Amino acid sequence: MIELFTSPTPNGWKASITLEELGIEYSVRHIEMDKMQQKEAWYLKLNPNGRIPTIVDHDNGGFAVFESGAIMIYLAERAGRLLPVDVEGRSLVIQWLMFQMGGIGPMMGQANVFYRYAPERIPYAIERYQREVRRLLEVLDTRLADNEYLAGDYSIADIANWSWVRGYKWSGVDIDGLAHLERWLDAIGERPAVQRGQDVPVPTDLDEMLRKADEAVDKVQGILA
Repeated sequence: MIELFTSPTPNGWKASITLEELGIEYSVRHIEMDKMQQKEAWYLKLNPNGRIPTIVDHDNGGFAVFESGAIMIYLAERAGRLLPVDVEGRSLVIQWLMFQMGGIGPMMGQANVFYRYAPERIPYAIERYQREVRRLLEVLDTRLADNEYLAGDYSIADIANWSWVRGYKWSGVDIDGLAHLERWLDAIGERPAVQRGQDVPVPTDLDEMLRKADEAVDKVQGILA
């Protein structure tokens, strides 16, 4: 049994979707980040970085794994699926997984911060990160022009990137003209395991979140006007 400690975020969905795709039995512990549960001493023993997700493999002596990409690799290797065993195939998947870990995730995260959460709007920062997110999405679109998936067959690389890219509207970035990326987003989003995994630990409607956030901005701007 795998025990998953998670919250409804892109990195959390990476782990839950992977578990669903692999058909691995697991239980869920919802970490309420607004209550700072991820910083409590018991959790820091499992994940020294105080972030989500984390898994504990109780079939492997209670072995804990933190960092979403490391969790995905661990689970894929455990199940023997979603990560090739040949050297080149494995490397290709890990390259595109690292593309998400080092590029898509950090840049979309910064775009989200400055566009959605920062108490002061800093146009330079917003434009800088939105522009970089758009560039990275164009890299994905170019790759997907000649490939159904990012690294050969459907893999953890697709799950990782999809979990973040699906929130492009939240970052204030459009995907106009990126037809291959849009095709890929739709195809993965229709997978039953993906649909189940994106509702862990609780169902999250990104479009509804976006609507409420935009309404709040419009209300503030109306008051200031």
